[in-house]
Amino acid sequence: MKILKFITAGSVDDGKSTLIGRLLYDTDSILDDQLEAIKKANRKNNDGTVDLAILTDGLKAEREQGITIDVAYKYFQTENRKFIIADAPGHIQYTRNMITGASNSDLIIILVDARKGVIEQTKRHSFLAKLLALKKVLICINKMDMVDYSQEVFETIKADYQVLAERLELKDVDFMPVSALKGDNIVNSSAHFDWYDGPSLLSYLETVEFDEVDDQAWRLPVQWVVRPQTDELHDYRGYAGRVVGNGLKVGDEVVILPSSVKSKIKRIELAGVDLEKAEDGQSVIVHLTDHVDISRGDTIVAAHDAGLVERNVEANICWFDNKALDTNQIYLFQNFGRTTKVKINEIIHKVDINNQEYKYGEPIALNDIGRVQIKAADDLSFDLYQDHQATGRGIIIDPRTNLTVAAVMIESVA
Repeated sequence: MKILKFITAGSVDDGKSTLIGRLLYDTDSILDDQLEAIKKANRKNNDGTVDLAILTDGLKAEREQGITIDVAYKYFQTENRKFIIADAPGHIQYTRNMITGASNSDLIIILVDARKGVIEQTKRHSFLAKLLALKKVLICINKMDMVDYSQEVFETIKADYQVLAERLELKDVDFMPVSALKGDNIVNSSAHFDWYDGPSLLSYLETVEFDEVDDQAWRLPVQWVVRPQTDELHDYRGYAGRVVGNGLKVGDEVVILPSSVKSKIKRIELAGVDLEKAEDGQSVIVHLTDHVDISRGDTIVAAHDAGLVERNVEANICWFDNKALDTNQIYLFQNFGRTTKVKINEIIHKVDINNQEYKYGEPIALNDIGRVQIKAADDLSFDLYQDHQATGRGIIIDPRTNLTVAAVMIESVA
């Protein structure tokens, strides 16, 4: 069964948590003890109904203030698909949280308040969707019950957003009217939207498909070298990792990065069973025809499309730390299991994500997004983010505190 990973985003009080709560409630995906806890919390909507947003408000401060601070993950499934939902904060000061939640998502649902239309936070989250190269954007125009389910309001907001989408070059955008509070068009179609002939939200999520990149070369970041060294498995040597991309099969010619040593795939194992080929997302053990020097953090790649090995790159970053980026500081760059010392030599520009304009000569501080030039102490093996997201991104760590201070998306070779 396929898994759809999606994130909800939008301005404060646009109803993100309520929409997720309604989706879970109306699909009978809430356990009895969870439902009992919601009722005991005694947080009510204006009409006296239970506030379903509590389902994703895990922090005490979130429940007290009625806002989302950290990303909350929820899991449910229907007969057709499994889902992993990320509920992201709407506040500007939690941009880093939203980036974290969106980085592994296929689809972003951006909620727009029908009373307010396209506002600054809508533009911010749309820009982030473009930055992270999310596959599809769904604009849910929420709180339609507060504008009498007006088609005119819906069409006006849709037209306004299409102008923004064209400016940001968002290619795949869909629109949907909903009322998360009332449950209109969430799981079932609503009689209030007799002018809307599209699917309900659940139906949309169950059937949405993405264009597969068939020619995208596979990658196997090595997480562990398997050497039991027992009497039965004295000569056993395998390399364990999770496959990124499709096409890995027995007999393939491969290159080990960053050393550039060549070999061939001799055998592929999954849970003790031999496979002829491995698919994207499978955790496997591969055996090579040659005994080569491979360690955790190395990457086994297809010889016909081996990716890049460089020390100088340009990258987009989102800064997570309270301390501003320091171009004199040595940081660590980590991608999968490999960690390398790096120095951020130059801040090329910072982005004002309210209007997508570049700012020059300004520092990059908490929640800022910008383009930087990075120099690594050792060779980095990677792909450009726009070509292969999983191997084109990473994190920056401050070795003084061991905190993750930035998310990195490599855009070009410097």
